[in-house]
Amino acid sequence: MTGDSPVVHGFPHLDTVRSAITALYRRMSYEGVRSYAPSLVPADAAFSDQDDLHLGAQRVARAMVQHLHLPDARMIVAFRAMEHAGSVELAAGPEYFIELNDRFRTHRRDIGAALSHEVMHVLLHRLGLEFPGTRDNEILTDTAATYLGAGWLLLDAFREDGTSSQKLGYLTPEEFGYVLAKRAFAFDEDPSPWFTSPQAYEAFAAGRARAEQDARQPPLTAAGWAGRRRYAKVRRYAQDHPGTTAAPVPGVPYAFEAGPDGLRVSFACPTCLQRIRVAVRGRVRVRCALCRTVLDCDT
Repeated sequence: MTGDSPVVHGFPHLDTVRSAITALYRRMSYEGVRSYAPSLVPADAAFSDQDDLHLGAQRVARAMVQHLHLPDARMIVAFRAMEHAGSVELAAGPEYFIELNDRFRTHRRDIGAALSHEVMHVLLHRLGLEFPGTRDNEILTDTAATYLGAGWLLLDAFREDGTSSQKLGYLTPEEFGYVLAKRAFAFDEDPSPWFTSPQAYEAFAAGRARAEQDARQPPLTAAGWAGRRRYAKVRRYAQDHPGTTAAPVPGVPYAFEAGPDGLRVSFACPTCLQRIRVAVRGRVRVRCALCRTVLDCDT
């Protein structure tokens, strides 16, 4: 896990983040994902300067193991000089060796954040879930840690002022906020009281605003007037040009296609981001087969 690169803002990895959320639901099932409620509580990751470094790190690692449902895994945490924030040896288990950057000896409140990422590597390794390429796989790890209730610590480790900055993980602060907001909507949680960093709260607010946009896209009935008007224009074009994939408005988050019973529209579920296909029949209520979210649509 990196920790020293310049802080990038915005949503440059959003497509990969969304794919990671979908992959979690597909690999773990709805019931499996829902079993990670509630989130890791702040007290379980608390680490004061008075705590013994190694005993405290082992205590937080055990809390991560318990939260992430790894009952037989044992984490052995050590510290050394290294380029990245941390690393983990993904062996057969049940013992896993985690190394953290020496700087955490004096930045102890962020040890929980670093461990949430490294222990998540172990869970994904056991699940056999990975993305091709180092960058995408690390984005998957950050997304999974956050969506399963431990990675909010990674966002809280983000601090920035006029002269310095610190961020852990591969997601931008706003992307962490986006994933955390997705979890908050799905699990009916409010993580905002847990933040100790003002910058983390601001990033969460920005990510939440982006996540709310997903729930206001046509054909969902919560879409605004402008979105509905554009949707009607694209639908009319699809009806007048059957069999074509071209659309008069580029960049729309839905697509029309011909089905056995007429025109169908596909769009992303706002919860798990899986594509849903619905017949164009006016107002309908559909249930996502992957995450069981019930959606009111006006197709």
